[in-house]
Amino acid sequence: MKTNQQLQQRKQMAIARGQGNVAPIYVDHALNAEIWDVEGRRYIDFGSGIAVVNTGHSHPKIRAAVHEQLDKFSHTCVMVSPYESAVELAERLNAIAPIKNAKSMFVTTGAEAVENAIKIARVHTGRRGVVAFNGGFHGRTSMGMALTGKVAPYKAGFGPFPGEIYHVPFPIEYHGISVTDSLRALDTLFKVDIEPEAVAAIIIEPVQGEGGFYPVPPGFLKDLRSICDQHGIVLICDEIQTGFARTGRMFAVEHDAVEPDLMTLAKGMAGGFPIAAVVGKAEIMDAPSPGGLGGTYGGSPISCAAALAVLDVIEEESLCERATQIGDNISSHLLKLQTAHTRTIGQIRHTGAMVAIELIREGDPEQPDPDLAKQIVAEAAERGLILLSCGIRGNVIRILVPLTISDAVLQEGLEILSGIINNSVAMAA
Repeated sequence: MKTNQQLQQRKQMAIARGQGNVAPIYVDHALNAEIWDVEGRRYIDFGSGIAVVNTGHSHPKIRAAVHEQLDKFSHTCVMVSPYESAVELAERLNAIAPIKNAKSMFVTTGAEAVENAIKIARVHTGRRGVVAFNGGFHGRTSMGMALTGKVAPYKAGFGPFPGEIYHVPFPIEYHGISVTDSLRALDTLFKVDIEPEAVAAIIIEPVQGEGGFYPVPPGFLKDLRSICDQHGIVLICDEIQTGFARTGRMFAVEHDAVEPDLMTLAKGMAGGFPIAAVVGKAEIMDAPSPGGLGGTYGGSPISCAAALAVLDVIEEESLCERATQIGDNISSHLLKLQTAHTRTIGQIRHTGAMVAIELIREGDPEQPDPDLAKQIVAEAAERGLILLSCGIRGNVIRILVPLTISDAVLQEGLEILSGIINNSVAMAA
């Protein structure tokens, strides 16, 4: 029998060091919110492959759709010999996106979606500059790294990056950065570094993902919308981690009732099959000439079939409502823990089923505890729970359970997590 240790040793010899893994857990099979490794050990999945399997592992409807498509054909290239499933998927995305008169285009990864959104915005406006936010994460390509507002491990040593990218503070009241502070920094940027008439786009995550699960404060997206309208700037909402029911709405921007110009989508879009999209206002999306957008595997017929099934599952199983229930359940459980550990658990926050635990020292938000976060994630893996961390300080535990998880499995996972936190905090004291 293969063991996790053997496979980890082989992996370290065969796969580049930079493509690391959180824990030496080698998956044999998975179903809904549970994973079994090659040694037969069961894990509860509180990571969802980083918000990818919102519809759970191996959902029967998605599996059936993929099998049916695979029996027909696996690839022709949508830019050579297209197929109805890509057209239907675009039609359905255009209909559900909070954008009037929308059009879509398909690529394979979230980073590609971000790259293409920037391309589209620059062609449409004829401008060069792009504004992003501290703590934002937009991918590991050169443009994605340039936009990302976190150095380690994503940007360190990989420069130089594309030019004309500017960063301003993301508003986080917990860390003393108000909406007024962020807007003032943007206004200063326009006075000091680049005039707004030269800015093609502002890109923002409605809830920062890798940055620490910080949601935009109420009203901030409307402020950005107003600024973009005033100066002819394209507003791009990066919904790669927040999309497809994760936050209790199909897209997180709907919480603020703001219409973006462009949206980038990926992760939960196809239940684990690689596909990504840019969806946006037709007059902006049509700015590039034919051939200016695309990619060989973009809009794979297998991924399109999976994505169409995902949309059906979200609707049929009311996963937006379920995400809200899950988030409230987890948050309620964690707030009790916080009451017992006020000097260590600085903040519990959630937007739907995007839940964060911020770990600090001595009750001080400006004393992050990344070591404790690492310890909790490692112990969780040993005790059969898959967890992820995030945050520019590395001190945030993020919880991203499949939205199809049963109440019983969710409760089991929360009890494991509570035991780990209680034990870890006691050891750290």
